Amino acid sequence: MEKTMHNQDTHFLGVDVGGTHLKIGLVDKKGEILDFQKEDTTPYRDDEHGFGPCFIKGLKKYLEKYPTVQKVGIGLPGLISKDRTTTLEIPAIPTLNGFNLKGGLEAAYPEHEFFLENDAAAAAMGEFYYGKDNPEENFIFITMGTGIGSALLLDGQVFKGSRGNAMEMGHMLAQGTSGLETLIGRKGILTIMARMVAAYPEKAGSLIGAEPGTHLLVDTAKAGNPVSLMVFEEVGRILGEAIVSTIRILDTNTVYFGGGISAGLEFMMPTMEHTIKQYLTAYYVKDLKLKKATLENNAGTLGAAALCFMGSGL
Repeated sequence: MEKTMHNQDTHFLGVDVGGTHLKIGLVDKKGEILDFQKEDTTPYRDDEHGFGPCFIKGLKKYLEKYPTVQKVGIGLPGLISKDRTTTLEIPAIPTLNGFNLKGGLEAAYPEHEFFLENDAAAAAMGEFYYGKDNPEENFIFITMGTGIGSALLLDGQVFKGSRGNAMEMGHMLAQGTSGLETLIGRKGILTIMARMVAAYPEKAGSLIGAEPGTHLLVDTAKAGNPVSLMVFEEVGRILGEAIVSTIRILDTNTVYFGGGISAGLEFMMPTMEHTIKQYLTAYYVKDLKLKKATLENNAGTLGAAALCFMGSGL
């Protein structure tokens, strides 16, 4: 019996639910991804019964494929009930709003355990358990991609707030009445880029006429393009101001940055650090650590798998 339980607890299934894709990984305790699948979510979103029932049914093939798995972690892009059973507001997948996903999964697969979490909080858990930097138990985690996600780990646990969905930094007001995500999510960064190219065409170089994108921005910044560097400077300043407010409220001295746009973190860092040190006192900045997350492209899958450690005593 003990041996069987040990085998079951050796492998976990991490499911990263995105608006366009599902990423499913078989993960071991050390954070090695032993097998990986990626699925287009179009059939799930178009299903006549809705995304939730289709997702529950679609999980069967993975549970059958990986018979050693007993625990499944699922990261979701939006708000979840405090008891982590029901998806409340999932902007990328509206048919999931108000759906008792955990209840449906448990009814369909009573031999398995399921752990649901917001995707940014899942990524923070992944960094905590699997990160190469051996993180401490308290840190802010910010994901920078299509949107801005964030989470707080407090004493090694996701800080949920009074109703379950604390730490939505992406919707903090910044520079007046704009949300942080509007300003420096992917669309916001490309808006800054277009404005800078129009203002400094003589310095834009290869950005002129190019298909705009964040990969282009990172690559040209690495090549020293002055306009690309100016874009990241502005992003760093805006993000730094938001971090000042967040640190003042939470009194946390470590911030990790993940997501695709964090590839440009080195170019944001000078103005971000300057802004933070300008508006915080010595108490806050003396031990301040601003770091790039270490899981990179695997953060979503490993983060979802790490949810299986919650309350398990593993």
